[in-house]
Amino acid sequence: MSSELLFKVLGIGGVAFHGGTAVWSLPQDGLPGKWMPRTESPLVLCCRGYHLLRPPDLVYWLGPEIYTAEYRGDRLDGDDKIVVAEARLLARCDAWTERTARLAAADFAEHVLLIFERKRPDDDRPRRCIETVRRFAEGLASTADLVAAGVAARAAAWAAAWAAAQAARAAAGAAAQAAWAAAGAARAAPWAAWIAAGAAAEAAAGAAWAAGAAWIAARAAERRWQTQYMMQLLGCTWEIRGNQC
Repeated sequence: MSSELLFKVLGIGGVAFHGGTAVWSLPQDGLPGKWMPRTESPLVLCCRGYHLLRPPDLVYWLGPEIYTAEYRGDRLDGDDKIVVAEARLLARCDAWTERTARLAAADFAEHVLLIFERKRPDDDRPRRCIETVRRFAEGLASTADLVAAGVAARAAAWAAAWAAAQAARAAAGAAAQAAWAAAGAARAAPWAAWIAAGAAAEAAAGAAWAAGAAWIAARAAERRWQTQYMMQLLGCTWEIRGNQC
């Protein structure tokens, strides 16, 4: 069995969320869930086996519920996931809720907001959207407020797209899109966080491209920041060479 910090993202009640049909055995009374039935070799990414996430993978696959997990037997590593022959859930990450997912979406968007504001200093619609997202997460804004803020942020993204040179426009637009994503449907906070994280990474990459810098490295740096954010939110400590939760 592995002592590595690994995660599984699921829908409500242990159902598969990002594909597949498995219903996972959930941890109860402080005990891990049951081992899922063994998968016959060969393992195939996105096709055969149980998919788990390393800490840097998590921001690519956010969803309603996050669990720590372990595996035994064969393993195959991919770019943004691993697939294993046997796995079980260890504990639910209780810090991940509708509220914290919405706040995460706002924080992901705000982290790249300056990219937008440097190009559109007089347009505060994305910033006001992020503020509304946080107020909604705390029960201080209505669904109507959230929808209106999201519509305004999306309009700001379109305005930025038409007003700047191609690379700069992509960066500014993506930053505003992150704010719009953060204000996603009231009952879809995990989706909002997932989409906002992706838009923020694209904004960082676009800003680097506009500056003639390494855009791949900029995207990766933004994803590393998001990973550290998620580890702190979930109460996990993680290092490149050794991790624990």
